[in-house]
Amino acid sequence: MTNTGGRRRPPTIHDVAREAGVSRGTVSRVLNGGHYVSPAAQEAVNAAIRRTGYVVNRHARSLITGRSDSVGFLLTEPQEKFFEDPNFNILLRGCTQALAAHDIPLLLMLAGTEDERRRITRYITSGHVDGVLLVSSHSGNPVAEELSEAGVPLVACGKPIGLGSKISYVAADDRDGARDMTRHLLSLGRRRIGTVTGPLDTPGGVERLAGYKEVLAESGIEVDDDLIVSGDYSRLSGERGAERLLAQVPELDAVFVASDLMARGVLTTLERAGRRVPEDVAVGGFDDSPAALASSPELTTMRQPFDRISAEMVRVLLAQIGGEDTAAVILPTELVKREST
Repeated sequence: MTNTGGRRRPPTIHDVAREAGVSRGTVSRVLNGGHYVSPAAQEAVNAAIRRTGYVVNRHARSLITGRSDSVGFLLTEPQEKFFEDPNFNILLRGCTQALAAHDIPLLLMLAGTEDERRRITRYITSGHVDGVLLVSSHSGNPVAEELSEAGVPLVACGKPIGLGSKISYVAADDRDGARDMTRHLLSLGRRRIGTVTGPLDTPGGVERLAGYKEVLAESGIEVDDDLIVSGDYSRLSGERGAERLLAQVPELDAVFVASDLMARGVLTTLERAGRRVPEDVAVGGFDDSPAALASSPELTTMRQPFDRISAEMVRVLLAQIGGEDTAAVILPTELVKREST
């Protein structure tokens, strides 16, 4: 760096090349992925970048490459859901960390209304981000299909309903997780097992309900519609869902709840009704989010591998930005037994 007129000039690619003892072209190739660069030269350039404090001029590079060097994290839910549901924050943090390893910033985008969705879709398709990590895609929401048809690299968290192989996705095995939880409740001798589902226009809501029904049927227990109520993953919907279950089936002895946050609402209602957990009613959740440990009693739940989901979403998206085809990744869940069962 040199001092010009009392101000320090920021280091340039020429400074890095001189410090590393290589050509400017070699530095440029390292900055653009390291293709056709020897390991020794790459290490020399990276060391020179650290010593000089060189920072890539993203605007200049985007003019050359046609890329923005940024990725969008698009949540198609109302803003209050982002702050209430801990899963969204966990996914955002994981994706941010995974992209940081590639020196790529992540832009948070909230599109919970039709106007917001139109505005965000215009922004994305105008080239302001290189790809999108899509979270919470409801069926009938056109965002996923519109971005896909516009050629925007896209990876969804959960299998998008009705879009088949058109869109890449990474998901926990919702159906198998629901099957494991329902089997666990049956193994405790419970037979009047209710469920509070997730939204049935989302993949998690549909798949977790299907797993619950399958295990009951396999066990010779008739599926009772009075034991099934729907929620929206909020704590309040868990409270109201449990109220309906108790009104419809007073002899209820277990509940499989499709999210930990809703399960906390179920616990609140059961306590208010004088039902002991787990003595009178066993309760199982889904996610193993911070809400599971914050509940009283602590919640038995299905652990989603959020760190792996985030890392895989980023890996698949970067591969797609690089020209690879769409891909699907399904990751296993794990039963975590605690005090509520």
